[in-house]
Amino acid sequence: MNLRTLRYFVAIADAGGFTAAAAALSIAQSALTRQLRDLESELGVQLLQRGPRGVRLTQEGATLYESAQRMLAESARVRQLLTNGDATAESTVVLGVSPTLTRVLLPGVFERCHHGLAGIRLVVREAFTPQLLESLERGLIDMAVVTNPEPNRALAHQPLLAEPFALITPSDRNMPPVVPLAALAKVPLLMTRLHRGIVERTLAPLGTRLNIQAEIDSVDAIRELVLQGRWATVMPVSVFKEQRMDTVRLSEVSGVQLHRMLMLATRIERAQNSAIAVVADVVRAEAGKLAAAGVFSFGSAPASTRTYTMAA
Repeated sequence: MNLRTLRYFVAIADAGGFTAAAAALSIAQSALTRQLRDLESELGVQLLQRGPRGVRLTQEGATLYESAQRMLAESARVRQLLTNGDATAESTVVLGVSPTLTRVLLPGVFERCHHGLAGIRLVVREAFTPQLLESLERGLIDMAVVTNPEPNRALAHQPLLAEPFALITPSDRNMPPVVPLAALAKVPLLMTRLHRGIVERTLAPLGTRLNIQAEIDSVDAIRELVLQGRWATVMPVSVFKEQRMDTVRLSEVSGVQLHRMLMLATRIERAQNSAIAVVADVVRAEAGKLAAAGVFSFGSAPASTRTYTMAA
């Protein structure tokens, strides 16, 4: 077992199949299949379950995946330390962040990179998830923090955390802290197209429809309209957390699990860029710190941790 084999294994899991991983790594699919078969034989366990829609990690595969990520990140970090001797060399890493996370996640990430990473210049681009994924595939950005990315792209997706959606209403409406799903359907809402899609896909099997008054693809505009006291929205809890909380109320919706998955997306490459790997570690650390502080959960208590495994 070596770093190259581990990198191939992680690429297959991230891409959800051998074909996409082979294309991203620019190697023959037969060679990739042979590498995975040899790795499973060496370890004596099955790492992936093959299916018509791609591959899925077994329990043993999920364990190795987490360890392989740490080993590859540490390898990249060591390379970064060894190449930092050239003070004139500077690596630029372009990070894409969705509008709901820019205010929450970016300040800590920027400070960590600016003060703690010599030789790395961080550039940030803000856009919604579809645009971020397209920019990532085109090589315009190096990584992105995205929401519920669509599957079957030749990109690596590392889970960061799950964040619940809240019904956000002006405080003078006296909305209770927990509202039933039937009550949600009656509230006139302003929503972004992305959030509307995530919520409506969850509600569709239950036969519930949202009362959408307008679709506005601007998180800041919706937030301002809600804060003015005449409108309501459904958004991730962090968007309104600790911001003029005397004017709005965050209510949890009962009877359904409304949440989004935040993922760190990168390209699958033959040789991982060490600077990208180091910044990815910073993003994961900052997201973990904020989650522990309760930023991505209801109430002020720290959020409970949840474990997610990669799937096709």
